[in-house]
Amino acid sequence: MSTTSTRGATLLLARHGQTVWHAENRYAGVSDVPLTDEGRAQAEALGRWAAAHPVDAIWTSTVSRAIATAEPACRALGLTPHREPALRECDFGVVEGRTLAEFEAENPARAKAFRADPVSYPFPEAEDPRTAAARGAGALRRIAAAHPGARVLVVAHNTLLRLVLCSVLSIPLGEYRRVFPRLRNAAITELRVTDGAVALLSLNVPCAP
Repeated sequence: MSTTSTRGATLLLARHGQTVWHAENRYAGVSDVPLTDEGRAQAEALGRWAAAHPVDAIWTSTVSRAIATAEPACRALGLTPHREPALRECDFGVVEGRTLAEFEAENPARAKAFRADPVSYPFPEAEDPRTAAARGAGALRRIAAAHPGARVLVVAHNTLLRLVLCSVLSIPLGEYRRVFPRLRNAAITELRVTDGAVALLSLNVPCAP
């Protein structure tokens, strides 16, 4: 009988930098929204952090704001990023490009239901949050399995990562907005994945000095 145990991987999760919809808190899911000057500065800070705390691999979603956020870290470490479609942000349906307040003015009952349980009552025409959580968690587990014993930077998105954190930490998905109100742009959340078990080591640690 083999006694070999999977060497644990350290996943360093980062939300992409600030986008042009950030100031108005508009939902950016499938839309290709560019970074602001502040977002680019956050990406550069993440690159400096990576230079000081080297990683062995970098993965991003296929969305341009995540790719742009990871680019300074890739440049600093001479790494070619891996792209993972399953790390893309959720599709927010009819609220894409809009604020929750705008949706609430149009459909107060549905907005109230969303606030109470965003998984049972997602936005109309949106991706099922359970589906998003499953695809994102599956992606993280594949990445961890591909890099045993390594440190891996993963750049993705706010809602997807909050759902994934709930999924892998056995927190009810419907609590994702309460337990994780937001992931700060380009901040680091550290996970340890060992033999399939996931531990949260840190949350929302800023990269900037």
